Amino acid sequence: MKVAASSLRKGSVVDMDGKLYVVLSAQNIHPGKGTPVTQLDMRRISDGVKVSERYRTTEQVERAFVDDRDYNFLYQDGEGYHFMNPENYDQVVVPEDVVGDMAVWLQDGMTVQLSTHEGVPIAMELPARVSFEITDTEPVVKGQTASSSYKPATLSNGQRIMVPPYITAGTKVVILTEDGSYVERAKD
Repeated sequence: MKVAASSLRKGSVVDMDGKLYVVLSAQNIHPGKGTPVTQLDMRRISDGVKVSERYRTTEQVERAFVDDRDYNFLYQDGEGYHFMNPENYDQVVVPEDVVGDMAVWLQDGMTVQLSTHEGVPIAMELPARVSFEITDTEPVVKGQTASSSYKPATLSNGQRIMVPPYITAGTKVVILTEDGSYVERAKD
């Protein structure tokens, strides 16, 4: 199926010269003078080679037929990451190279969107926001203004992030999975 290059997003799968590529990042660039272009950073699914392509925004790209479904995360072991389809209880093992750096945000039972091509998992999309508990944080330094300063904190998954000074250990916070940044205190 042909689509405009500008419509591709992270996680989209394209077919170039008979090989499948998953889009890692897509950026539409509109220079002051000249033709707008779309910059795509992609990973070849078969061997993991990363490539960077630039298209005119109106140029047509072949989008591969991919089955996108919701799956629940079960556990991780030596084989990879195990997910279950909540509709028919089928389980699928996703290799570590597909999950990549998103693994730190996975939680038991979390619903993710898995993209499969001919039954093989090729891409995964996490929810935009996840909640974690702060396990450790530094005390507030007197004299810091609350609006501009952040302090380091450790989440229950071991990740370190920056949080506002009023956040203490034991507080649940919402994190953006895209870049690991603090959003707000969780409303539980």
